Amino acid sequence: MAIIGHTARTAKSARLVIALLVLLKSLSAQSAESELEAIQDSVIKIYTTQAAPDYFTPWRLLTPRQSSGSGSVIAGNRILTNAHVVANASYVQAQKHNDPKRYLARVVFVSHDADLALITVDEEGFFNDLEPLALGELPEPQREVSVFGYPMGGKSLSITKGILSRVEQQIYAHAGAYLLAGQIDAAINPGNSGGPVIVDREIIGVVMQANSGGRSENLGYFVPPSIIAHVLADAEDGSNEGFPDLGFRTQTLDSPAAKSAYGLAKEQDGVLVIKVFEDSPAFGLVEENDVIVSIDDFPIAEDGSIRLSDEIQTDYKHAIDLHLVGDSVALSLIRNGHPLDVTLEAREALDSYSLVMGERFDSAPEYLIYGGVLFVPLNMNLIKRWGNDWSRSAPVNLLQARNEWSSPQRRQLVVALQVLAADVNLGYHDWRNWIVDQVNGVPIRDFNDFAERLASNKQANVVFENSNGYQMIINHAAAKASEQEILSRYQIPASSSAELRWSAHEE
Repeated sequence: MAIIGHTARTAKSARLVIALLVLLKSLSAQSAESELEAIQDSVIKIYTTQAAPDYFTPWRLLTPRQSSGSGSVIAGNRILTNAHVVANASYVQAQKHNDPKRYLARVVFVSHDADLALITVDEEGFFNDLEPLALGELPEPQREVSVFGYPMGGKSLSITKGILSRVEQQIYAHAGAYLLAGQIDAAINPGNSGGPVIVDREIIGVVMQANSGGRSENLGYFVPPSIIAHVLADAEDGSNEGFPDLGFRTQTLDSPAAKSAYGLAKEQDGVLVIKVFEDSPAFGLVEENDVIVSIDDFPIAEDGSIRLSDEIQTDYKHAIDLHLVGDSVALSLIRNGHPLDVTLEAREALDSYSLVMGERFDSAPEYLIYGGVLFVPLNMNLIKRWGNDWSRSAPVNLLQARNEWSSPQRRQLVVALQVLAADVNLGYHDWRNWIVDQVNGVPIRDFNDFAERLASNKQANVVFENSNGYQMIINHAAAKASEQEILSRYQIPASSSAELRWSAHEE
């Protein structure tokens, strides 16, 4: 009987243990479900009507298109999303989880470089039942993450899981900036853009793009916490100063012979300075052929990388990206074999250190029509107008110009994009896509300089000349006399973009 009693007690204990485990599992599931619901309610669907300018005919807009994306509620009654979700937006709406109503939203801050934007909804009570999500720390690779969003235009919230596979500098597809990004193997599709990447109920990333190479499936990229934090700090005063550029360019020093040539010992690493821009923070303090061995507390490896953690290394540029405009940046150099420490002020980057300006958003293109010739500044908006395969289909001379450095004497390139056929431009009707280097024998500094030259011209003819010596000659009086007739014939509202009108018609 004692044995039977012991067995009964054992069975009872086992049942209690099982019941306790079931209860704990149920409580855990309820807790997880409650946490999930809290996150779900903080993920917003964003509807956008976007009307981008047509850089082939810069006085017109392309056909407006409707798109959707995702965002997450953060502190300050703001919704964090991608810049490309609201770029060139004429109308923005926000929709809460399980709420059919769409609320009018407005953009409050945009960083196109970081592909991040902040929007808000002014309607009273919109944020009352929404818990702001906090910004977390970037986990080490191989950590599981959750991606929240509204892919493929769906009305229901989608949650996918994946692994953080690596963290390194990437070209951001939206504006072409080269910044730190996280790579995950969760499924990312159109509509996911702007949605949060979550670990432990905190935002550790903002989804920005899927793999575009077509070689791998279920690969996507997100904006990591350090870049998000930089943008949020930049947004505090409402002025977008962006990521600083110190004004030098480098190459790696993988070659032992190159190391020796520039005074480095075998065990020393760094990157070689090959270009210093005149009007930059580095000018006068950093010299060409200097070797930069560290930035702040980050030693630079021979391949140009720095180590952020035991598992993460990336391009040294990230050490600069961590700074806000106005910060001091410490560089350790080797110059002619001797160590040297310098401190640079992180200043707002120029629009471009290249002669081809970067892509612009939320603004109208610049243009000037003179003698029926359409002149525009060369930028990536224009080049990308040749389509998704622009690197092959755009004119070769425009593509090659991307490899040229700018200088204080030449900041921008001017392109004679097309000729609107008229008597004043006979002989040039088939000229297009050629870069103008000089006006009446004087080199052009930038597009504003070009416009002012034409507005103040006192010569009978204006001679446009390219680098190969080809000339287009337009009679100045005939150009002015035919202007309105040409505009009327081609249904163009004005001879220049708004910002140039102050000078375009000066005598």
